[in-house]
Amino acid sequence: MIKRSWSDWLARHHRLLLVVSLILLVTVLHYFTSTLHAPFHDIYRRLYYLPIVLGGVWFGLRGGLFAAVSVSLLYLPHMLLQLVPFHGDLLEQVLEMLLYHVVGGITGLLSQRERHQQKLYQQTAERLERSYAQLRKQADELLAAEMELRRKERFSTLGEMSAGLAHEIRNPLGSIRMAAEVVTEGLNEDDQRFEFGRILQKESQRLNNVLEEFLGVIRGPVEETEEVALAEMLGQLKLQLSADADKAGISIVVETDDTRVRLVVAPLKQALLNLAQNALQAMSGGGILTLMAQRTEKQVEIRVTDTGEGINADDLEQIFTPFYTTREEGTGLGLAITQRLIQRLGGELLVDSQSGHGTSFNVSIPLSAEKKVYE
Repeated sequence: MIKRSWSDWLARHHRLLLVVSLILLVTVLHYFTSTLHAPFHDIYRRLYYLPIVLGGVWFGLRGGLFAAVSVSLLYLPHMLLQLVPFHGDLLEQVLEMLLYHVVGGITGLLSQRERHQQKLYQQTAERLERSYAQLRKQADELLAAEMELRRKERFSTLGEMSAGLAHEIRNPLGSIRMAAEVVTEGLNEDDQRFEFGRILQKESQRLNNVLEEFLGVIRGPVEETEEVALAEMLGQLKLQLSADADKAGISIVVETDDTRVRLVVAPLKQALLNLAQNALQAMSGGGILTLMAQRTEKQVEIRVTDTGEGINADDLEQIFTPFYTTREEGTGLGLAITQRLIQRLGGELLVDSQSGHGTSFNVSIPLSAEKKVYE
């Protein structure tokens, strides 16, 4: 702003200097040209219109009249000197001096009105630009609200489906587990049928646990807090992923300290596990998975970063939408459930990714929400 004001000041002074210089130059030509060369003086009088018009165009009504008055005062002595030899042209010269003022006034007035109109146009354009920006912001908010509403509708549908599935799946699972227990009764532990029966019981119970966890996501996490060290939590996650990571040629790096926080740990661990498993799937040719956590003044920040293939810009806006997936074997629920888990903890899940340059998921859980909801 200061630089622009300085440049405007210099421009105005340069223009003023040019107008004054032209007036003085024409005046000098008048006084240094003999009065016997009347045609030259006629030309010089016409040259006075140039600084008068420039003064009006550049400085408005005041500039045009100032230039006209200056020309008249400088030319008047020369006109009086010509009264004796050129008394016949006196009326013409007086009328021309009056015309100087008319031209300067009209030019300055028109220029002043034009600048005023330009200022009005600029103000109108600025108001329109602000209105457009506000409308665009409101449109973006409406689109975001619409996307959130659709996401909630899909989760609502998912909840209704889950309630029905729970009723339909639990009963067969319970029957299978009871049948397996009956089958294994009276059998020797060395009997192969006894081993198959135990496997059947174990897998039935595992399926029931998976169902309970899934329904827990739909109903919401149990609000039981516990104190945990960030290093311990990420270390357990690394151990849980180590087998799959070794098979895929992926190194897992943990970057954190022994800071302890009180959180609802179970849903957070599930969310981080989902993010980490997605990261492993994105690095089919090997890579590095980085798990980083720190506690700031207001929140706990956890970052899951991979060196995989990244996410296309077109897919980036849809990855948290339920049932949206780019993998043939995917269900489109992993990231949607993960985001819902984080939101129910009062946190936020953000993603930063470029195609071919890896992906970073950032989990932020505010400490204020931790105290308000769980303490």
